[in-house]
Amino acid sequence: MDLEQKAIDGLWDSLKVTGRGSTLDKESKVLKEIDPESTPTAFSKEQCLLETESLRLELGILQEKLYAQARSSVLLVLQGLDTAGKDGTIRRVFDGINPQGVTVCGFKAPTPLELSHDFLWRIHSKSPTAGMITIFNRSHYEDLVVPLAYERLSQEVLEQRVRSIEEFETNLENNGTRILRVFLHISFQEQAERLLSRIDVEKKHWKFSEADLETRGHWPEFHGAYSAVISRTSDHHRPWHVVPADHKWYRDWAVMSLVVKLLRGIAPEYPEVSLPDVEGLRRELLEAIEKSKNHGSGKHGNSHSK
Repeated sequence: MDLEQKAIDGLWDSLKVTGRGSTLDKESKVLKEIDPESTPTAFSKEQCLLETESLRLELGILQEKLYAQARSSVLLVLQGLDTAGKDGTIRRVFDGINPQGVTVCGFKAPTPLELSHDFLWRIHSKSPTAGMITIFNRSHYEDLVVPLAYERLSQEVLEQRVRSIEEFETNLENNGTRILRVFLHISFQEQAERLLSRIDVEKKHWKFSEADLETRGHWPEFHGAYSAVISRTSDHHRPWHVVPADHKWYRDWAVMSLVVKLLRGIAPEYPEVSLPDVEGLRRELLEAIEKSKNHGSGKHGNSHSK
């Protein structure tokens, strides 16, 4: 096993949360036990930057095979508090990847129409089709985290939602979708600096929302809600991966590594296609090329001038 493979396998295991909580307990210490400023890898920053670019090439090939084979699909669920870097992660990890095979879906606060249906109604139609990588920028887990943080729903209703999510994800997996759930974990201080940057840098003003400050005012509640949801919905079969995200270079390498490892496990291949009479097709195409050359040559123009 080479160093890169060993590093990715170690990362997969070190970042995953598998201990399943029995209830949605906001006293869960899942996130408190993980330092968002840490960079758990033996690689240096420079090595991670180089590995990210190397993995990007492999990701491109794996994605093309997945798309061509059109048998399996991938759902990447990205969650994180405001400014955690969900948009930036998507841009950097999937930069240069064939856009035909990648779809990004963002889920903001539900519309009145969406609220008139069950909470998974708006999610179903965005699920990946065969051959696709679909990225959820926020997801159905918002429908657990937000009401839990603000205590808007009873534990009974929230547990019903947990069961609905489990059934939904099991159905996806039974139909060939592999699910990767990632939480981008930033610190309170790092969030403050990123919010200040959105205020101080004019070209970032469009990113700023006063709602971000309102949510920041409930940091302990949201931190506890995410810890509870991650703990309650994680197990060995379908773990969450918590990525320390204060350092963007590490975050990008870590998420890239997780996606590549998942695709390596799927091991997609180009489909075998048997072309009938290959030599005949080749001869026909060459004849057509030769004919088009003659048609566009000077002979045609000279005969016309006479």
